[in-house]
Amino acid sequence: MDYTEISFIFSPKFDKFYFFSYNRENFKGLDTLYEGQNLQGKVWKFGDNIDTDLIIAARYLNTSDASELAKYVMEDADPAFVSKMNPGDIIVAGENFGCGSSREHAPIALKEAGVASVIAPTFARIFYRNAFNMGLPIFELPEAAEIEEGDTVRVDMDAGEIINVSQAKTYKFTPIPEFMQELVDAGGLIEFAKQEIANKEK
Repeated sequence: MDYTEISFIFSPKFDKFYFFSYNRENFKGLDTLYEGQNLQGKVWKFGDNIDTDLIIAARYLNTSDASELAKYVMEDADPAFVSKMNPGDIIVAGENFGCGSSREHAPIALKEAGVASVIAPTFARIFYRNAFNMGLPIFELPEAAEIEEGDTVRVDMDAGEIINVSQAKTYKFTPIPEFMQELVDAGGLIEFAKQEIANKEK
């Protein structure tokens, strides 16, 4: 089995060192990169304490195929979610999104399903790390509750703003550390590592 092991030093918001080991054949289907510095989509609302078992239930964790996991994302929170959302849509949730177990399958399933980003007042710290490692942009916004389901929201990463197009309101989100933004731009930790290795080999 072809494993690659990578060590990185993160910003102070994260653990000092983070070790990531992966098999190149696992997590197939994560090829979509987030290009540019703007996201826009329709909002789907969820409440407080959406844990990783609600994001992707444990009964589906017998596979690491991202496209398979995506079929069941948010099923236990909203059984119709996958059938009614469109790629590029945005989840807006309450406090402590991503709490519970540390499974990386949760952000993988969200990203592969086409969720462009998640906005919430707070995130569980392990989920916060995992989301950026997988290239899923997430944003801390204290005023998230003001956004309604069905609203169209645009995220301007350069300006650090979340614009509720439907309500004509603009919010400043908690800044993302520069290195975390680089992970999102690259498409996640694996792609970032590949780029770093390629640059060093030049």
